[in-house]
Amino acid sequence: MGEDSFHSGWQSLLATDPQFFRASLSLVSVPRKKQHLSPKDQALVGLAVDSAATHLYRPGIRAQVAAARKAGATIEEVLEVVELTSTLGIHACNIGVPLLVQVLREEGLHTDAITKPFDERQQLLQQQFTDRRGYWHTFWEDFLRLDPEFFEAYLELSGLPWTKDVANAPVPGKGALSPKLKELIYCAFDTAATHLYVPGLKLHMKNALGYGATPGEIIEVMEIATLLSLQTAHETVPVVAELYGTA
Repeated sequence: MGEDSFHSGWQSLLATDPQFFRASLSLVSVPRKKQHLSPKDQALVGLAVDSAATHLYRPGIRAQVAAARKAGATIEEVLEVVELTSTLGIHACNIGVPLLVQVLREEGLHTDAITKPFDERQQLLQQQFTDRRGYWHTFWEDFLRLDPEFFEAYLELSGLPWTKDVANAPVPGKGALSPKLKELIYCAFDTAATHLYVPGLKLHMKNALGYGATPGEIIEVMEIATLLSLQTAHETVPVVAELYGTA
């Protein structure tokens, strides 16, 4: 794993519970040995998991940024992971707006607002989203219909990694990371145990496959996301060792 990975959590676990240390190391080692994704991409995927708003694990964030930098990631690539992962909050609308529409239909309220066709501005926003993000999904439609202003603001935020110019990028004018890796980043925070957003995960798996991802690469994203559970031991065992006088 490298010397940089042997932080105090691992050290305390080795000293206090060596059997679990070995089992944990075995789990961490699988994606590192197989490397369907490069070490740099593995670190960027790990960064998405640790920096997601549902987790925000600062030791992991530091370790993943350091690992990505060591593996050759540019600051633009690292920041783009941050930008992509910052879209997680929109799932409040992806889940909430369809439920609101369902309730309105059940109650027979505001039926005009939830059934009216898109006006010219909404049609333009739908096309801009499709052009920038490379897809359209029906769960955006009620959101766009009910609040085009917030949808437009989200389009500006979420579309940035897909449209900005970055030197030496894989696709000019499409951000720092390849479209495939962008979709894998979305998969990483959607599949993490702290979020588990199934509609988004399925959508981004499909998009990633469309950009050429292999099943092995997608599974490796899920394996890396699984490793967040080891942070239970990394944070807790040092406390246990201190209080029991074994530190």
